[in-house]
Parts: sequence; C-alpha cells; structure tokens
Amino acid sequence: MATTAAALDKFAEGPSLTGWRLGLAAFSLALANFIVVLDTTIANVSVPHIAGGLAVSPSQGTWTITSYAVADAISVPLTGWLAARFGSVRWFLTSLIGFGLFSFLCGISSTLYMLVAFRVMQGLCGGPLMPLSQTLLMRIFPKGQQSAALGIWAMTTTAAPILGPILGGIISDNWSWPWIFFINLPVVALCVFLVSQLVTPFETKVIRARIDVIGLALLILFVGALQVMLDTGRDNDWFHSTWIVTLALIAVVGFAAFLIWELTEANPIVDVSVFRYRGFLAGVLAVSLAFGAFFAQVVLTPLWLQQVLGYTATDAGYVVAWLGLFAVFMSPVAAKMTDKVDLRITVSGGIIWLFLMSFMRVRWSTESDYWTLALPHILQGIGMPFFFIGLTALALGSVPPHKVVAAAGMMSFCRTLSGAFGTALATTMWDNANANARGQLAGSLNGVAGTMTKIEGRGATQEQARAAIDRMVEAQAATIGVIHIFLIAGAVFLVAAALVWIAPKGRAAAGIGGGH
Repeated sequence: MATTAAALDKFAEGPSLTGWRLGLAAFSLALANFIVVLDTTIANVSVPHIAGGLAVSPSQGTWTITSYAVADAISVPLTGWLAARFGSVRWFLTSLIGFGLFSFLCGISSTLYMLVAFRVMQGLCGGPLMPLSQTLLMRIFPKGQQSAALGIWAMTTTAAPILGPILGGIISDNWSWPWIFFINLPVVALCVFLVSQLVTPFETKVIRARIDVIGLALLILFVGALQVMLDTGRDNDWFHSTWIVTLALIAVVGFAAFLIWELTEANPIVDVSVFRYRGFLAGVLAVSLAFGAFFAQVVLTPLWLQQVLGYTATDAGYVVAWLGLFAVFMSPVAAKMTDKVDLRITVSGGIIWLFLMSFMRVRWSTESDYWTLALPHILQGIGMPFFFIGLTALALGSVPPHKVVAAAGMMSFCRTLSGAFGTALATTMWDNANANARGQLAGSLNGVAGTMTKIEGRGATQEQARAAIDRMVEAQAATIGVIHIFLIAGAVFLVAAALVWIAPKGRAAAGIGGGH
C-alpha cells in the first residue's frame, strides 16, 4: 500500500511551480476561495439594511441569502462535469469573472427582484470556485508538498464564514449595504490576473461530452426545493404548512429520480459513482455530520448573544471570530501530519476535540463575561484543521486521479447542504427547547410575589415588575435551550468521529488519487 506522499505525487504528475511564482499562484487561488466562501455569510447580518434600502420587509430581505445558497448548492456538484467539458482553469476563470460581474450588479440593484436575480447568478458562478480552487492548489504544488496545499485551502475555507458576519456588520454599520458586494471587485480582478498568468499551464484535458439535460433538470428541481424548504421552514411552522410539505415531497421524489437517472446515464452530469469508494463515503458522512454540528454552533452563538445578552452583531462576531486564531496556526501542522500518521486517528481526535469544546459551552450563562464566551472558540480552532484537512485528504485520497474534481465538487455539495440542515434544525430545535424550558421555569417559580414587591419597591409599577420577571424567565429559557443544542451537537460530533473508522486502514487513505 502506497504512502500518502506517494499518492499525492501521483496526483501531481506534470508541471509544478516553485518559489515566488508558487507563492503568488497559491495566494490567488486561496484568496478566490476565501472571497466566495465569505459571500455565503457576509449578507446575513446585513439583511435589515438591505430590506430598509430596498423598502421591503426583513423576511423578504432574507431571500438575498436563500437565493445565493440555492444557486451555490446547485452549481457545486456540477463542477466535475463543467471542468471536464471546458477545462479546470478555463472554467475557474470564467466562474471567477462571472462572480465579480454579478457582485457588481448586486451592488447597483435598485429592487429586490433585481438583487435576488443577480444573487442567483452570483451563486451559480461562485459554487464551482471552492472545489476547483482546492484541486488546482493540489495541482500547482511540487511533488510531496500537496499537504501544504490542503492546509492553505482549509485555512481560507474555515476562516471565511467566520469573518463574513463581522465584515458584513462593519460595512453595513459604517458604509452602506452595496459595499458588501463591491468589496469583491478588486479581489476578483487581482485573482483573475494572477491565475491567468500563473495557473493556465495546469489546464486539464477537455472531454467533449454531451449535456445531461434531464440530470441537470432533476438536480435543479430537488436541490432548489430542498434549500427553499430549509430556509423557509421555520417561518412556515415546518410540516404544519402545506407549502413546506409540498417542497419536501418534491425534494424527495426529485432526489430519487435524480439518483436513478445518474446511475444509469452513460454521461451523467454528476458522477455519483465516487460514493462506491469506502474512504470517500466515510469522509463525506463524517464531514457532513461534523460540519452540520459545527455550523449550527456558529449560527446559534451570535443569535443567542444578540437576543439574550444584548450584543451587537459586530460584537457577537468578535466572539465567534476567535475560531480562526488557532485554526490558522494549526493548519500547516495538521497538513504535515497527513503524511506521517494514520488519518483516522488525527481526524477522529480533531472531531472529539470539537466534542469537548461543545461541553465547555455548557458553563455559559446570562452572567458569562466576554472571555468565558470566547475561550471555547479560541480552543476549538486547535482541533478544526485536523478534522477539516484530514477528512478532505481522506475522502479525495480514496478516488482515482481522474475523479478528484468530481469528488471535490460532491464533497463541497454535501458540506454545503449539511450546513443548511444544521442551521435549520438548530434554530427550530432552539425554539422548541426555549418553549419547553420556559414552561418548566414558569411552572416552578416560587416567591414571585416577594420578588415583584422588591421590584415595585424600587419604583416600578406592577406591570413593569411583571415584565422584568418575564424578561428574566425568557433569557434563562433561551440560555437553557441553546445549551441543550450544544449538547446535541456534541453527540453528533461523537457519531462523526466513529464514522471515520469506516475508511481503510493506513495513511494511503489520505492521499489524493489513492483509489481505495
């Protein structure tokens, strides 16, 4: 059985870059990945500003997020087919230019319909950039150094969604919402220039395959229905709504039809056959569960900080942003270990570390100070690269070299959907946990009359005293609810850590192109 390094070398056959040219090329690919991933979260905190600027309700403003997420989720699994049809570098540059163009059009939109339409196009262009940046980084590095490429890619992928809400809040509070799109333009221009100058020699062979129209239509149908269901389910009381039930049925039937068609189609638009490799299947299952649990925590924490502790969006972002500190420093270490240690050990260890950080959050209360809230985020960054880089290497190392781009797109697709599932489930479960906790707290309150007397003794009216007690109960119930979700996320991390061991034994499972 070959070592990880040998398997990585197999993927890196052909030319490679060295010195400053390698540094600039890697920087441009990583930066392109960063700006695209950033756009998945940068608009989240800007919805009120966008809604106000376009004279629509905040609930209508959330379609700027949903439209991008749906388009991104649809285009990601198409990456393998598109790269084969047009060439990896050519499609990367085309997507990058399109992403920049539609970012500009989003910024100058004067109506919600314009903004949503351009966000859809921006998502369609941005989706392929994440898996393509990953595979191109692997391709440009010399033999034996592909683990460093994984580290660079992982740093940008983990840091961007964390920094997105912070940057979005700062821009919206100090400038105006169109600038969350305009800031993409100079970054895209720089990346297009550098990639066109340095990465074009690494173009892949073009395969003139016909378009699988039926597969594409089924993909759009089931992914669109699923994503809209997840994004609107909470506002429509989930399966008590005919609209949500209809979307769920469309998603299930569409997925079944899509899977059957793609497995029997001679030239499928999405290569689902990559799931027959045990290492890839294990890696995707583990990363989907772990990323869903991780993203649920990343979404819920700022919501709780703002709704219960009174933090601003920017201040809440500063708490969560600590996730990126050790993640940046530990990524090179985790990448180097892919060649030296059985990845099942390092990956499961990294996920178990995330499980332990979930339990650190159990100590949180409405009285917690900044550093008590920040500490789990600071420490969590230590384990993230081991789980993220290791699972990427584990999954992609289990497929043949000619399937790596398709596998990377499929893995990104599953990770994107797991983030959507994690967010939808976590927010809904938090609402339910809040209601249950509130009922228990309200039913067990003792001495309320005495407490009201004390509050009234300070000059408050009876109604004000009741409102104060109600706010206290609401805050405590919300806190109990969020801790409940953190405990569930911890259990999901444990399941993900166990699934890693489905993968084949040995470091070769980590290599790109190992074919296990």
